[in-house]
Formats: sequence, structure tokens, C-alpha cells
Amino acid sequence: MKESDQKAAKKISFRQKEPTKCPVCSFEFFREEMLTGGGRLIAGKLTDELRRLYDKNEKFGKVYPMAYVLTVCPRCLYTAYPKDFGILTDEEKKKMQGTAQARINSVKKFFGDIDFREDRSLVLGAASYLLAVDCYSFRRKEVAPTFKNAMSSIRAAWLFGDLAREVPEKPYGKISQFFYKKSYAYYMQAIDLAQTGGETLEAAGHIGPDTDKNWSYEGLLYMCAILTVKVGAQEPDLAKRLESFEKTKRFLSRLFGVGKSSKSKPGALIDMTRDLYERMNAMIEEWNQQAGQPDQTE
Repeated sequence: MKESDQKAAKKISFRQKEPTKCPVCSFEFFREEMLTGGGRLIAGKLTDELRRLYDKNEKFGKVYPMAYVLTVCPRCLYTAYPKDFGILTDEEKKKMQGTAQARINSVKKFFGDIDFREDRSLVLGAASYLLAVDCYSFRRKEVAPTFKNAMSSIRAAWLFGDLAREVPEKPYGKISQFFYKKSYAYYMQAIDLAQTGGETLEAAGHIGPDTDKNWSYEGLLYMCAILTVKVGAQEPDLAKRLESFEKTKRFLSRLFGVGKSSKSKPGALIDMTRDLYERMNAMIEEWNQQAGQPDQTE
């Protein structure tokens, strides 16, 4: 095999032939896409946060599919999921233009000099989700910004956590925890919006939380619950903590009931829901005893 063919065989991604033009600053760049097939991804276990882990590939190394999802303008750092990138209103465009320098400063503060014209890496992947959470904060409800910020925040938490393990001397662990808290808040908001019609699942599209599977509304309910256990349990006010747990437990009851009545629902999610429900009951029982309240768990 020729050397050029060997290099091509080891490629993880490619550049689109047609340039993408940033609607904010008019900069043109060639979007990077991840190649599929060829044994690039070796799927591992599914975590209790619905994250799909991938085993290290001897040929391609560690691959992060999440890192390739977002479209980022290398100049002004405007960031969005591909279908949303070019559909800015005039008002959104002005907001993105007005906050461009803040985005540039933020990325420089956490990562130093990085360039989104380079091939995506774990660092660029984490930075892209940090930017997405910032940019979607200025988007209109028609693109379901809350749903996408919930998904972007949990992905940021995951990738910053990965970075913290690779570079423990940098404050990536604290940033990961920050995004866990953000994701908890966004997921709770997303459920309220889904129930009131403030934002729709149709507009949200793929809401992950990971790239391999769209768990849809059931996934939203589950993510609210798992993040309540992992983040909401840190609430210092016992009464507020119990209130959030009881509310989220009702979400799980709904999901558990749907799963039992429909064989089309994913069995893995139902099993995880059952385990989480029992875990939440145990925590509520312990806190009720601390508060001197009668046990109301079912």
C-alpha cells in the first residue's frame, strides 16, 4: 500500500468540498465531518447517564464522535448544530456579533490559543459545547434552545471530565461540575417546556443525550432523574431537596409505567429506570427520617 493510501486509511474525518459561510461574520471555512465505518468506533458500555463509551482503537486511537457534531465558525466562534447554523434572524445575528469577543476571550481563558480550522480533538470538542451553550442562550424558541442546551451541557460535562482525567493539573474538573449543574437546570426546564408546548420535541430533533441514540421524551424524563440524584442531592436545603426528588420520582413513575405497557420501549432504559427509582426511594426515606417526617415512599 502506498504511503498516501495508508494515511487515508487511518483518517478519522474529512472536509466538505463546499465551504460553509458564517452568517454572523461571513467567514468561509470547510466543515469537518467524521468518517463512519472501517472499524473506527468500537462501542463499549452505556453509562447510567446514557453516554455511550467507546473502547480505544489500536489503529485510530481514541475517537470522540461528539467532538465532530457542532459547526463552529473559526473566526467569530458562532456555534450551532448543523441544521440551525444558517438560520439566524436579524436579531439573533446582532446578538452573535455583539458577543463574539466574549466568546473568543472565554475560549482563550480556558484553552489558550486553539484553532477550529484544525482537526477536531477532545479539546476542540469540549470547547465547541461550551460555545454552543453560550450561543443557544440567544436563540429563539423555534429552534428549541433549551433542549439543545440541556444536551450540550451534559456533553460538555462529559468531555471536560475526560479532559480532567488527561490533564488533572488544569481546572477542567471544576468546569465539568459546572456543566453538570447547568445540564440539570436545563433538563428540568426542558421537561416543563415540553409539557406546556413552549418548545417542541419536533424542533429539538435529536436530543441524545449522546450521538448514538435519540432517547427522545423518555430520555428527557430519565436524564432529569439521574441528574436529580447526582446534582440535586447536593441541594443544602433539605425541604427543597425532598421536593425536587418527589417531583422527579413522578417523572420516573410515568416512564416506568409507559415501559411496562409498551414492548416497543427500550428495555435497557426501563431496567435503568427501575434501579434509579429504588435508589431515589432509599435516599428519600433516609432524608425523611432526618427531617422527622413519616416515610412516604412507595
